[in-house]
Amino acid sequence: MNFLLVMAGGAVGSAARYGVGKLTLGWFGPDYPWGTLAVNLIGGFLMGVLAGILARTGGSEHTRLLLGVGVLGGFTTFSSFSLDTVLMIERGELGIAIAYVLVSAIGSILALFAGLHLIRAMA
Repeated sequence: MNFLLVMAGGAVGSAARYGVGKLTLGWFGPDYPWGTLAVNLIGGFLMGVLAGILARTGGSEHTRLLLGVGVLGGFTTFSSFSLDTVLMIERGELGIAIAYVLVSAIGSILALFAGLHLIRAMA
């Protein structure tokens, strides 16, 4: 059941991400990643709203899986990253949070370069 909730939510979130990308491309053109920026900011905001509601109401695990992991995870994993970072800061783990942000951002870019280099070297 949990996998189905995540998959269904992920389909909705991914479709929404695609829609935002198409919309922003039509409005602003291809010169800047407006769609990516938009989904990251919107997703971060919505994850905060969801986390606040779930904390206040004691929401169900099914709701968290469908909306947080599924919909927002499909919309942008940046929302989960943002929530993880804020939770570390709220626990007083500022150094760990900063390291997490740096390793995540820089590491992801370096990993992309590595994968791209690997495939180009094989050609």
